[in-house]
Amino acid sequence: MLSRLLALAFVLAGVNTAIADDMKMPINSGELKWEAAPPTLPKGADIAVLSGDPSKEGLFVLRLRMPSGYKIPAHNHPTDEGATVISGNFHIGMGDKLDEKKAIELTAGGYAEAPAKMNHYGWTSSPSVVQIHGQGPLGITYVNPADDPSKK
Repeated sequence: MLSRLLALAFVLAGVNTAIADDMKMPINSGELKWEAAPPTLPKGADIAVLSGDPSKEGLFVLRLRMPSGYKIPAHNHPTDEGATVISGNFHIGMGDKLDEKKAIELTAGGYAEAPAKMNHYGWTSSPSVVQIHGQGPLGITYVNPADDPSKK
């Protein structure tokens, strides 16, 4: 019986070591590595990937840092998207066209989600950071193709 318990303890220790090897070290917001957002988003925003790889299969978490007045035209994603406002004032609405009268203002701690293929849009009224999480690969399709900044 003792030998079985010891064997189980060694197996569990190995599992914990494997999990620890895959775990990213905790990080404070001041240590994030920001870079320019991809060309599929309007210029002016920065992105920091916290976990995963948004371009590949699997879960990801990223932060989008935007200046005041930044607008993301109506678009959708191939997978569900969740968004939590970390700081600032982020306005989000559902629909085929950015309509400031049909949106809700989210402040720090506010949360929104959009199911796959749900058309939505957003803008900031102060410098803002929004954390996005979802299942990759992350893609963006603008309702109006002329709004796609990567095509300009």
